[in-house]
Amino acid sequence: MKQLLAITLMTVLGGLPVLSATAQPVTVGVSLPQDDNPFYIAMLRGIRARAQELGWQVAYVSSNEDKLRQINGVQDLVAKGVKGVLISPIDAVGVNAAYDAAAQAKIPIISIARGSASPNQTLHVAMDEKQIGRDIASWTAQRIGGKGKVAMISGPPGAPTFRNLNEGYLEVMSKYPGISVVVRNEGGLTRERGLKVAEDALVAHTDLAAIYTANDDVALGAAQAVAASGRIGKTIVTGMNGVPPALKAVKDGNVGMTVELNPVLWGRLGVDVLAAYLKGERTEQRVFIKHVIIDPANVDEAINRVTRG
Repeated sequence: MKQLLAITLMTVLGGLPVLSATAQPVTVGVSLPQDDNPFYIAMLRGIRARAQELGWQVAYVSSNEDKLRQINGVQDLVAKGVKGVLISPIDAVGVNAAYDAAAQAKIPIISIARGSASPNQTLHVAMDEKQIGRDIASWTAQRIGGKGKVAMISGPPGAPTFRNLNEGYLEVMSKYPGISVVVRNEGGLTRERGLKVAEDALVAHTDLAAIYTANDDVALGAAQAVAASGRIGKTIVTGMNGVPPALKAVKDGNVGMTVELNPVLWGRLGVDVLAAYLKGERTEQRVFIKHVIIDPANVDEAINRVTRG
C-alpha cells in the first residue's frame, strides 16, 4: 500500500515555496462540477488567486453536473494548449474521456476534491474521505448518546468520494447496536434535494435522531425540513465543506456540525501541486488536505478564519 502524503492547510499557507512567474505565460485549465455551489466558487477563487501570484492565466470551463459537457470542456482546454488541467470530475468513470484527451496530448491532469478511476489521472489532491466519514459518525454517535435512528442523504452514486465517506460513516455506526440507519438516499448535491429527502424521512420516522448529509448545501435544505417539523435540537443535521452559510447555521443552532475543508486553500494547493509537477517534482499519487470538525465549540474561530479571508 502506497504511503499517502498529508499536506496541512498551514503547509499551503507557508510551507510550499513561492514559485516565480515564468517568462512564457502559463495557462492552466480548470473544470469544476458546479458553477453555483459555494464550495466550488470558493475553490475557483483560490485557484485564480494562486495562479495570479505565479503570473499564470486560468481558462475555466463550465459543466454544471453534465458529464458530456465536462468532457467537451476539457477537450477544448486541451485543444487550446493549456499547460495542465485541474479537474473535479463529476463521475469517477463517466468523464474518463477527458483524462484520455489530456494524456494523449501529454498534458498533466490533476483531480481536485473528487477523484477519478482513470489510469490517466496524474495526481489527486484529495481529502481523507473515509476518515472524514468516521469523524462525522463518531461526533454524531456521541451527540445522540449512541442510540437512535439516522438518515443518510449521500452524494452522487458514481463518485468514489461519497462512496468512501459513506463507508467510513457506516464503519463507525456499525459499532453502535443502538443506532440504526433507516434511510439511505443518493443523488445531487442541492439544497432542494436535502429539503425534500429530509421532509420524507421525518414523515416516515418522526423520532429521527440525526441526518447525515454529503455537503453543506444538502445540510441547509435538511435543516429547513427539521425546523419546519419542529425538531430543532431533537434531530441533528451534519454537513460538510464548511462554507459560510453552513458556519452561520452551526452558530445559530440549525446545523449541528460541518467539516471545514477550506476550498480556497484547497484551490491554492491544487495550483501549487501542478506547479511542482511542471517543474519536474514528483510526489505520491494522492495529496491530502487537512480537515477540521466545526461545531458550536469552535465555530466562532472558523467564522473568523473565513472573515479574514
